[in-house]
Amino acid sequence: MKMSIKNTILLVWLLIGMNAWGDGTMNQAQAQQVAQLQSPDKSIVLHVSLSASGEVQYSIQRSGVNIIHPSALGVTMKGHDFTRGMKLVTTSKPERITEGYQTKNAKKSSILYQANQLVMSFANEEKQEMDIIFRLSNDGVAFRYRFPWIKNNETIVKEQSSFAFDKETRAWLQPMSEAKTGFEHCHPSYEEHYLQDIAVGTVSPLKSGWVYPALFKTNETWVLITEAALDGTYCGTRLINDSASSVYSIGFADPREVFTGGGYLPENNKPWLTPWRIIAIGSLKTIAESTLGTDLAPAAVLQDTSFTKPGKASWSWINSKDDNITFNEQKKYIDYACDMHWQYCLIDADWDTKIGYDKVAELSAYAKQKNVGLLLWYNSAGDWNTIKYHPKDKLLTKEGREKEFSRLQAMGIKGVKIDFFGGDGQSMIQYYIDILNDAAKYKLLVNFHGATLPRGWQKTYPHLMTAEAIYGMEMVTFDQHAADKQANHCAMLPFTRNAFDPMDFTPMNLTGLTSSNCIRRTTPAFELALSVLFLSGIQHYAQSPEGMEQVPVDVKAFLSKLPDNWDDVKFLEGYPGKYAVIARRSGKRWYLTGINGDKSEKKVNLDLTSFKKSKATLFTDGTKGELFSKAVLNATVQKKFDLTLNANSGFVMVLE
Repeated sequence: MKMSIKNTILLVWLLIGMNAWGDGTMNQAQAQQVAQLQSPDKSIVLHVSLSASGEVQYSIQRSGVNIIHPSALGVTMKGHDFTRGMKLVTTSKPERITEGYQTKNAKKSSILYQANQLVMSFANEEKQEMDIIFRLSNDGVAFRYRFPWIKNNETIVKEQSSFAFDKETRAWLQPMSEAKTGFEHCHPSYEEHYLQDIAVGTVSPLKSGWVYPALFKTNETWVLITEAALDGTYCGTRLINDSASSVYSIGFADPREVFTGGGYLPENNKPWLTPWRIIAIGSLKTIAESTLGTDLAPAAVLQDTSFTKPGKASWSWINSKDDNITFNEQKKYIDYACDMHWQYCLIDADWDTKIGYDKVAELSAYAKQKNVGLLLWYNSAGDWNTIKYHPKDKLLTKEGREKEFSRLQAMGIKGVKIDFFGGDGQSMIQYYIDILNDAAKYKLLVNFHGATLPRGWQKTYPHLMTAEAIYGMEMVTFDQHAADKQANHCAMLPFTRNAFDPMDFTPMNLTGLTSSNCIRRTTPAFELALSVLFLSGIQHYAQSPEGMEQVPVDVKAFLSKLPDNWDDVKFLEGYPGKYAVIARRSGKRWYLTGINGDKSEKKVNLDLTSFKKSKATLFTDGTKGELFSKAVLNATVQKKFDLTLNANSGFVMVLE
């Protein structure tokens, strides 16, 4: 049966016959296809099947090739089973979903999301209904569950949702850390290196599953799995699997990953929409340019976003560490930010005793005269870890947050960096959201550190500037192994962690980390490239003012004028863990950037024709002891440019 919808043809077939899918986890003789839906461009096709025992499954094809084999759907609640014995009740008419939105904290400033939506309602043996909402866009698939009948408290103890891959699939995955491990028992905080190009089904070495976004390659198609629309009723999830299977399933947080006295399982006492499960599908260009992670997040809740100003920040701690959180050192970094035309300066841990509230207020007034806003560090922690850095315990209650945030607002503070959270349990997720809501009231920007993946929160809460959730530059100051792997690690991030969400990697150390005994393996041009390659609402740079004095005037001018947010993106070439070349636009200028994360040189072929610009300014590594080389090219004459990147090297090109 064909149904006509304006500007598109959607196919939804209600079939009584056998499912003709082929290879999969459900026996063909037991399954009937009950619906089919296409993406707007018809390249992606979703199949929904129901087995004789009432198990709901889905599968996905792209351009006629199997991507996700028949995979389970449904949840188990306390006292209610929505995984078997299900019967199809209704199937909606297909609907075109269109949403346009603006953002200052993503790879594009103006985004149009278009998808075809289908809602299927199933009933269990108790005649309780579970709706499954499917959306297909040209770059992927998303689905979520809805339980409209809930009036009293219900708890989901397991989500059945799974992703079944071909056994030849390869994976690029970051292990989830075990709860209560790591520095002062502060894990998990999404701070591990990626296992790259591994066999599907490989067991996580840390035994706690895999974090989002999770990257796979199957039949020459790339797949990136994540989630969005995570609210305080649900826990943050991860992927789990076993070595005998090429199936990945939704896993819940560890029971220890909770706010003091709170729970870890999803709970709700009203009609319930669960988070979106997102599957970006296509080429590496599709993955690198996709905005699905924010497309599926709820719209912004703030009425006043005038204070949500992205920018760049100076930051002393990464170079001078704990002992230099002093009045004079921070004043020096305020002057540094002013000199670089950066908007912010971050004062890190223990400022409340080493400087004091009154003197920080004095610094804030001084910074204001310099057109610099101050950001202050806080310890989130209650009893979920043993970290002693402070201010601590001031944000644990709404009363405490309101008191502290109002005080900061009166001092002229622009934002807070809150560190050392305790994982992904439902009560901890609610804590994040409570902080965001209260910070908005006092017009404070937020940066979560030692934290969970944002999962699109930056769209819903535009004052969430960034989050760590990455093995970042600070690790290079502590561990030579991290320094040795930095280039390879960075070349993973445009395709995984930084694909959808802002990332506070604290990048760009051009001249060497003064606090570290580690030998940096990346080149100055590699580090400069990160200033464009990585996305963060506020970019905290790991460059000291003393080091910046060694940097050529042209490079300093580049960093002073670097845009604070981007209007568009183009993926040019790359491969996870090996190299990445990406173009970002701000206004009429394009910024092309690339890094080589491989141990051998990489030849990059830049075609400048489509950018239609006349002047190209290129920064690469210097020769004869110089940090950088600069070349100015006529882009109307030299429309193609071949560049050789040495191992651990990079480049930036400005087209105008």
